[in-house]
Amino acid sequence: MKTAVYSLMIMTVILTISCKNEKPAPVEEKKTEVKISKDQIDETIRKVKEIYTDEQAFRIEKGVNQVAALWKESDGDAQAFETFCIDNFIADSAGLLVAYNKLERNFEILFGYFNTMTVSLMEPLHLDMGDIHFVDNIMGAYSASSHLTEDLFANKLAFYVALNFPSYSLKEKSENADKWTRLDWAYARMGDVFISRVPADLLQSASTATTNADTYIADYNIFMGNLVDSKQNTFFPKDMVLITHWGLRDELKSNYNSEGGLEKQKMIYNVMLRIISQEIPQEVINNGDYQWDPIANKMYKDGKETSFTPEPYTRYEHLLHTFKTLSAMDPYNPVYPTYIERAYDQSMELTQKEVEALFTEFMTSPEIAEVAKLIKSRLGRDLEPFDIWYDGFKARNSLNEDELTVATQRKYPTPEAFEKDIPRMLYDLGWTRDKATYIANKISVDPARGAGHAWGAQMKGDVSHLRTRVGEKGMDYKGYNIACHEMGHNVEQTLTLYDMDYYMLCGVPNTAFTEAVAFLFQSNDLKLLGKANPSNKEESDALAALDNCWSAYEIMGVSLVDMYVWQWMYKNPDADPKELKEAVEKIAIEVWNKYYYPVFGVKDSPILAIYSHMITSPLYLANYPVGHLIEFQIEQYVQDKKFADEITRMLLQGKVIPQQWMKGAVGREISGEPTLTAVQKALKIIR
Repeated sequence: MKTAVYSLMIMTVILTISCKNEKPAPVEEKKTEVKISKDQIDETIRKVKEIYTDEQAFRIEKGVNQVAALWKESDGDAQAFETFCIDNFIADSAGLLVAYNKLERNFEILFGYFNTMTVSLMEPLHLDMGDIHFVDNIMGAYSASSHLTEDLFANKLAFYVALNFPSYSLKEKSENADKWTRLDWAYARMGDVFISRVPADLLQSASTATTNADTYIADYNIFMGNLVDSKQNTFFPKDMVLITHWGLRDELKSNYNSEGGLEKQKMIYNVMLRIISQEIPQEVINNGDYQWDPIANKMYKDGKETSFTPEPYTRYEHLLHTFKTLSAMDPYNPVYPTYIERAYDQSMELTQKEVEALFTEFMTSPEIAEVAKLIKSRLGRDLEPFDIWYDGFKARNSLNEDELTVATQRKYPTPEAFEKDIPRMLYDLGWTRDKATYIANKISVDPARGAGHAWGAQMKGDVSHLRTRVGEKGMDYKGYNIACHEMGHNVEQTLTLYDMDYYMLCGVPNTAFTEAVAFLFQSNDLKLLGKANPSNKEESDALAALDNCWSAYEIMGVSLVDMYVWQWMYKNPDADPKELKEAVEKIAIEVWNKYYYPVFGVKDSPILAIYSHMITSPLYLANYPVGHLIEFQIEQYVQDKKFADEITRMLLQGKVIPQQWMKGAVGREISGEPTLTAVQKALKIIR
């Protein structure tokens, strides 16, 4: 979260939260001011070089060019630009270190307190604190940090950083990765802070748009007990209310071994299709007053059919608003001039083409078709589109989920009970009692309004937050499983803040890595619950490989849809919500037919468009499949080693680039090959 100051506000909001359903004001495109000419830049470089030795030539050229790219007419004339560069360039290493240490301290203060304010202001939206009030929505969408970048350019601190700490492209970082010291990396991350100059009003607009989209999804619940078939039969408990898409998906996954499970799965699948097509009755969203047959798309009141109003493209309105607010920042990003590049090259530090190639190679591997045949054999029927969520490879599959829920509800009747148990869980994973307590004391468990999430601290002295949904009867097994995942995020957030050598290296390379760590914790949920794995080691490893493969395959397709939809929006910036809806459905079907139809034998399903992340967290989805691949590589590596020690060692590499982190962690770059190789072996064992 240190790649740019504006990303502290934007990306924190985009990646981890839930908020409000109001339409932001239209964003007016602004044009950047070009002030400093090439001749003036060259003359300034020449004069600065005259003062210092040739050893500083590279930094001088980089720094002066960076300042020129960000300089506006309001900052002064060409003479002011030249004077600033001459007066403020730092040549000696001792002086540079002093400047770095002072900047690092101040950025931790700024990032930390702005983060704390945002967390606190959004509590009424994220936590179970009663009905959401008008004031909650307004303050939840407010960003106290939106003027920070503007202020630091106005007082020239941003130019000071840009002049003295070069910003490196992803290519340059890759070329230097093996040569740089830890301090070199810290300096490079300092250089990443000011590579763009986005006006505060655009930052606030983006915050509002993403906040509104999050609240729309957080309040998008389906009353499952009110779903009926053509004969008015119900299939789900009366009090079951599920959020889209997470709750619907998890309920679908849980019904592979339940009585009447296939009928329930088909009903959930049709709910999802109606959401994607926006044919869902507006009246049944977050409302239990009506019965709804999602297959025939008929609504009833007390058993009598009644008319309804289809949802008016609200889902796609939010996606469009988010696109417009984020793309409005393009002119102010000379290094990464589109949000697509900012999401991949800048945030993930993996290019879009690199990610796409990684996914398509994996999805078209022959092992995928073989796994599909195994699933078909195990189910005893032809595959359905919703079998992308087949959950039968997990070790817990042989355990009764209702019994697991009884155990979790007894153990965790409240969020506080889960929080009190974190030290014990970390000790069971291999941390010493002192270290487990040290980490746990920096995690706060809160009752989530939505599905739950993790939100890290940004300064030492603050805590990370684990938001989890706990019902009146206590935490059910699904909630516990998710809470273990979020705890993994919190452990990563805590260690990479409190134990890191340089603040600018806090965190991990990108969110795929924190997802990978969270997946590792989630996969230990039964162990932490005291339920021994019923499988032998060989079978358990085989199931883990198959599960990782199928999970990665599923989310890779969703990620490609997300990627292609953003490419479509850039090509069609004036599209309306209806046109966007049609494009999303078309893209989802095309991806399905290319990568899933050959495996499933079912054509033209748009199901890949259901993910809520597409609405709330633009271009975030690719982090999940990359995270699955990273998770498997790490899991394979730590099998015969001490889990806690190895995870700590890996995490404390900090925010270097992804491929460098992976080589330091497991000795090779990110790859799907280890998963596919393990799948070849697993197929022989499980068959």
